Amino acid sequence: MPVAVITGASKGLGRALAAALAERGWDLVLGARTADVLKESAGYAGRHGTRVVAVPGDVTDAGHRTELVASARELGGLDLLVNNASALGAEPLVRLDVLPVAGLRAALETNVVAALGLVQEALPLLRQSPAGAVVAVSSDAAAEAYETWGGYGASKAALDHLAAVLAVEEPGLRVWSVDPGDMQTDLYTAAVPNDTDPRPSPESVAPGFLRLLEERPASGRYAAPSLLEIR
Repeated sequence: MPVAVITGASKGLGRALAAALAERGWDLVLGARTADVLKESAGYAGRHGTRVVAVPGDVTDAGHRTELVASARELGGLDLLVNNASALGAEPLVRLDVLPVAGLRAALETNVVAALGLVQEALPLLRQSPAGAVVAVSSDAAAEAYETWGGYGASKAALDHLAAVLAVEEPGLRVWSVDPGDMQTDLYTAAVPNDTDPRPSPESVAPGFLRLLEERPASGRYAAPSLLEIR
């Protein structure tokens, strides 16, 4: 069975992707900081009968990243790495003139530095896979200028560029940076708590990511909503 590592997998998009992949026969290694919530999400994905390993920890910790990849190795290898764990930098989001520098640093550490560290840890296994792939979960804030989204958007723009360069340096892999679009998640609520407009659920967006795995288009940046359109 193919094996995937997903960070930020305790809720939101990470949880939805885990369940969708397990339903299609994938074995999973799931990482997140909150152990009890992660355990519940692992059980939710595991109901499909595949092997699901929960590895609680912070992706900014090198030891945790090593444990994630070691768990994949024990399952037989690694075919997909999903860098989904994200930090906002400020909750709720604030304008750049008052954005704490420490908050920006934290967002960069989680969204960029840790993502690269995990890729580096995972590359030996990904290169051995006949269909190795890396997904960097991005944001439209990486490409568009929205008030208060500057710090978070800058971190995701940096992640996009790392993914683009990785694709050039690792032509044997597929490297996709994916903007999931607006979703109803705890992260969005923390970012903009006063925005009560209805938004798509992560479960409704996950099929866009699955389409990438099924069709394996060229490495590049994609928007999950466009992947859901009938062609």
